[in-house]
Amino acid sequence: MRRRRGETTKAGRSAKAIPASKGPKLPFDIDEVMRRIRAAVRDVPDAAMFALRDLGYGTLFQQLVACIISIRTTDEVSLPTALALLEQAPTAKDVAALDVREIDAAIRSATFHAPKAAQIHAIARRAVEEFGGELPADADVLQSFAGVGPKCANLALGVARHVPRISVDVHVWRVVNRWGYVSGRTPEATLAALERVLPKKYWIEINRRLVPFGKHICTGVRPKCSTCPVLEYCRQVGVTEHR
Repeated sequence: MRRRRGETTKAGRSAKAIPASKGPKLPFDIDEVMRRIRAAVRDVPDAAMFALRDLGYGTLFQQLVACIISIRTTDEVSLPTALALLEQAPTAKDVAALDVREIDAAIRSATFHAPKAAQIHAIARRAVEEFGGELPADADVLQSFAGVGPKCANLALGVARHVPRISVDVHVWRVVNRWGYVSGRTPEATLAALERVLPKKYWIEINRRLVPFGKHICTGVRPKCSTCPVLEYCRQVGVTEHR
């Protein structure tokens, strides 16, 4: 039987089948949207890679390693896990000197820690043997390493070297498509679409802001539309139930 608006779900929550709306939608203004989101996430934890940099681990190698650790792993786990390894071995030379089993032990809290440990060790060895321990700010080189795709290459380059690159993780992908700002069925398609429309001044920042925004406000399930600071700009694409 079809549930009527206002009836409770089996879990006892009020179902809102039609998304909240604060009147007619405004033409999308990325500058105003970014300003509001910046304010909205000011008091929540920073995205993990940016937080890691602010803790003193901001080299390209450290950022790339931390991003590999973060794949399919929450920020709450990936940040302390990256610190556990990098405090022990902060440089490519230090990591290359470790046994894969030692790396695995340090990052055991991460999802898929065993293959990640092997990937990190291989990257460290190549960094030392081919680049003297300092990775070049070259996306193609970074993506030549096993386990490194556009998301991690772009994020590491942006955070560590301030190279304007867009990193599309699950939060960025979900939010910008939900806004109706772009339409991309995959993170790769969304990246290409964002590169066409997003002002370059936001290419690095968009990941920093939308990761906490996506975790705390524009969540994957039942987003908090009723308290969203950018609702009047958001087309709420695909939203069928909200808080």
